[in-house]
Amino acid sequence: MHSDGQTLPQTLLQFWQWSSSDLVNNALRGVLAEYLVATAIGCDLSPRREWDAYDLETAEGIKVEVKSAAYLQSWSQQDYSTIQFSIKPSLGWNAIDNTYSPQSKRQADVYVFCVLKHKDKTTVDPLNVSQWDFYILPTRVLNDQLPQQSTLGLLRLKKLNAVQTHYESIYDEIQQLMSGPQKSSSA
Repeated sequence: MHSDGQTLPQTLLQFWQWSSSDLVNNALRGVLAEYLVATAIGCDLSPRREWDAYDLETAEGIKVEVKSAAYLQSWSQQDYSTIQFSIKPSLGWNAIDNTYSPQSKRQADVYVFCVLKHKDKTTVDPLNVSQWDFYILPTRVLNDQLPQQSTLGLLRLKKLNAVQTHYESIYDEIQQLMSGPQKSSSA
């Protein structure tokens, strides 16, 4: 930090530590989930675009939407949270040219649903990728099976035959699911 060029003792790192250290918090956990998937698919070198129509894009042009849920929350809980994700179609916004898509739809080609599965608050560590489960589902499945649905629970996600995988296999699973003639889906 500075005051008109005069350096103050506070740093950007201190701000980040102050504002962004509670990785179990809903909003920040969602950003962390996006980052985990970005690192897994190799698109983490440019800054995150907050309001784009979809979250990430692979080098091959596959548009990826990342959703996050957890059993544990930052606040006091009587029981574990229910795992549920938003899958609502939307008017996609393009950050580059500041325009909205003309039709409400699911904007990505594929969804990665990230579940922080760990259930012990004393040992939860969202940076430990082994405490997460990742489920990958082509958007076409959501469009075919749940065209108007806004939310999706974990049990229904599994019934849709989402591919459950580990962090290390996210990229390969996306590639495999999206290869071939059925690739494009979000139209």
